[in-house]
Amino acid sequence: MDITIHYAFLPHTDPEASLKFYRDALEFEVRQDVGEGNMRWLTVGPANHPETSIVLTPPAIDPGLTDDERRVILDVIAKGAYSALTLATDDLDGLFAKLEAAGAEVVQEPTEQFYGVRDCAFRDPSGNLIRINQNA
Repeated sequence: MDITIHYAFLPHTDPEASLKFYRDALEFEVRQDVGEGNMRWLTVGPANHPETSIVLTPPAIDPGLTDDERRVILDVIAKGAYSALTLATDDLDGLFAKLEAAGAEVVQEPTEQFYGVRDCAFRDPSGNLIRINQNA
């Protein structure tokens, strides 16, 4: 059985800032841009992997949420504790330098982890934790 990841979903709180991070800094291609204003769904992904996409979604829009629940979700997103994604690259140091130069929020510089992975971490403009592993 061959199973792949087709879409991963992350919230965004500012579509233009998200585009600057994912499209401009990470150089992901924009596959879809649906909606307008803060009610935009952005589908992005690496050009060399068209089968894998990240859908950046407006958060807390479910009509079944109360105003209090919506505020809690937005507060948790703002603290960077809502969701995370791990990427991988052949050039961790080069990508780290590029993202840092683009103004991305550094959480951790490239580090050899005790569990055998070399990685770094950033927060995207919405606060999502983005870890980046060095390919073996």
